[in-house]
Amino acid sequence: MNGASRPERFISELTRDTLALVLAGGRGSRLEQLTLWRAKPAVPFGGKFRIVDFPLSNCVNSGIRRIGVLTQYKAHSLILHIQRGWGHLSGQFGEFVELLPAQQRLETSWYAGTADAVWQNLDIIAAHKPEYVLILAGDHIYKMDYGPMLAAHVTRQADVTVGCFEVPVADARGFGVMAVDDDLRVRSFVEKPAEPPPMPGRSDVALCSMGIYVFNTAFLFEQLYKDADTPGSQHDFGRDVIPGLIERYRAFAYPFVDTQTGGQAYWRDVGTLDAYYAANMDLVSVTPELNLYDTEWPIWTLQEQVPPAKFVFDDDGRRGMAVDSVVSGGCIVSGGSVRRSLLFTNVRVEAGAELDDCVVLPQVQIGEGCRIRRAIIERGCIIPPGTEIGYDPAADAQRFSVTPGGVTLVIPEMLGQALHHAR
Repeated sequence: MNGASRPERFISELTRDTLALVLAGGRGSRLEQLTLWRAKPAVPFGGKFRIVDFPLSNCVNSGIRRIGVLTQYKAHSLILHIQRGWGHLSGQFGEFVELLPAQQRLETSWYAGTADAVWQNLDIIAAHKPEYVLILAGDHIYKMDYGPMLAAHVTRQADVTVGCFEVPVADARGFGVMAVDDDLRVRSFVEKPAEPPPMPGRSDVALCSMGIYVFNTAFLFEQLYKDADTPGSQHDFGRDVIPGLIERYRAFAYPFVDTQTGGQAYWRDVGTLDAYYAANMDLVSVTPELNLYDTEWPIWTLQEQVPPAKFVFDDDGRRGMAVDSVVSGGCIVSGGSVRRSLLFTNVRVEAGAELDDCVVLPQVQIGEGCRIRRAIIERGCIIPPGTEIGYDPAADAQRFSVTPGGVTLVIPEMLGQALHHAR
């Protein structure tokens, strides 16, 4: 029986007995300077959110209200965001979002891998007495109901269930790829294989791991003790734990599909600047694949107290306007023009400035007469009047960072603005 077809009461009992652990300690070095002062899950996304808001919202919307967030690398802004934006769960009903920084609870080292991060918090997990543990990556963009996955896990009498998505075989070499049988039982799991095995009956696509795992709690503890004692292990779920248990235990894949179309659901790994830029730019299209206006599955976040966006002046050559764009609260477009761009909170665009195909993070000031296109502007930048970005790749490369896809990243330090340093 497919877990999704089980009664809602059955699923709600499973989510109530589940503890979710969000792995949010990664640096995300492929995002380059965007993670210079913050962990990847804390990177702003979509105008008003942080990346970590997506797995957290999925948990809350799925009915999983006991959540631990494991932090490590430059976690200050992530911790502040969760403290300020995720304190609305009701402690009197046993609901919480609990911060679990690297504390060297079992070892005299920091988290060595995804499995080690969970291993070092086994005493905290045990104290919550969950029946199931849902392990999530904290750095992907998607909307998913975890309830049917839990139901499928229990229905199949699985020891572990791995969330997965379909990827063209030619593109699957950069992921953890599963070979499965007709019942979706995992027969092999290989990280970044040269020849990815295709799905049964499908020669064109492979099943790749989303970094989402459901474990029976007792089984998880057993496997983590075993991994901790294994010489040479990198203490990673994808590289060590999952491949090591497939032959002896019941491991199943759970394909992430769109419940309405039956096709592949929206999921993005925004691990590179080009991928991050593309995912943000997706949101300015007329009908984006990721619907942030879905009232049935809201993305929760810190609601800053800011005024509405404002567009002023209607003179020729000095018209405040935005077309095919997403403009967040607190923004003032004062005689400038914004096209196919995404402005985060409290951005100021001055007279005569032109923004095209840009992602502008919070608290940015765009000076008069600036011309900027295909750029990511980091939080707090003050762009001097008359600056041109995105029109001369050679000149941009000397001052800023230009991606393989031709997107220019600008951070305050590149402008000589010491935003993160004491003066």
